[in-house]
Amino acid sequence: MRIMKETVTAEPPPSAPGAEQYPALDLANSAIALPGGQYIDLLGTPGDAEQWLVDRDLAPADTGMMEMCATMLRSLREQVRALLAAHVAGLPAPAGALTAVNDALTRAPAASLLHWDPTRGLYREASHPVTQIVEHALAVLAANAADLLTGPDAERLTACGSTPCNRYLLRHGRRHWCSIRCGDRARAARAYARRPRPTAD
Repeated sequence: MRIMKETVTAEPPPSAPGAEQYPALDLANSAIALPGGQYIDLLGTPGDAEQWLVDRDLAPADTGMMEMCATMLRSLREQVRALLAAHVAGLPAPAGALTAVNDALTRAPAASLLHWDPTRGLYREASHPVTQIVEHALAVLAANAADLLTGPDAERLTACGSTPCNRYLLRHGRRHWCSIRCGDRARAARAYARRPRPTAD
């Protein structure tokens, strides 16, 4: 049986440790699981996705993001999450996620392409400007994910230790939580589990 998640408009928690340094980590954490089966999707609509990119200097304001481009960004998020999950669990990287990230790395054109038109003759033109902006952002995020997973910070990458949180972070010392809220929830759960249970007479 499939369990449906309810999207809510609650205030998202602050960025997880490492997300400011690695936008790809921030991308992976843009779908946030909350208690009660609810979640926040910071890329849920084209407007949300555009604002997310604008806030990280990956797109200009008023880009005019369409659903197709927002879907591309959400798809890359899932592939990056798959790579992070495999790394944290010590498992081989999923082939599909590797292919998707490599595709994003090579998707952004380096130059305007040469075209032919009977009226205009030869001319150079970039692809659709919004698509080009998004493909450039995808390439930047994919490269950042590759840097994170192959660089010195990879050994500090971990998943938040507070159920049901699904975010990733760079561990500092013994901290295994992405936010104070998650740390408090984990401590409360541990305290509850240690409470003596009433015995039946």
